[in-house]
Amino acid sequence: MENNVSKRKLVSFKRWLDELGVTATTGWRWRKRGVLHTTNIYGRLYISEEAIADFVQRAEAGEFAISVNPNKGVSRN
Repeated sequence: MENNVSKRKLVSFKRWLDELGVTATTGWRWRKRGVLHTTNIYGRLYISEEAIADFVQRAEAGEFAISVNPNKGVSRN
């Protein structure tokens, strides 16, 4: 019998960020803010397909949207 851990596919966090066209600094900010959940294996970061799907769903729902008004600054929607 397999457990849930062995069924999860992990992707290199750096590779995933590169595919998105996002810098490592932005990835670090997302992790610090709790937007993404990563796994550290011997000092290398990985992200599960489940965490990617959750991130995409939340992004498509507009959870991370920010409005920029030149007169009033930045506000969260």
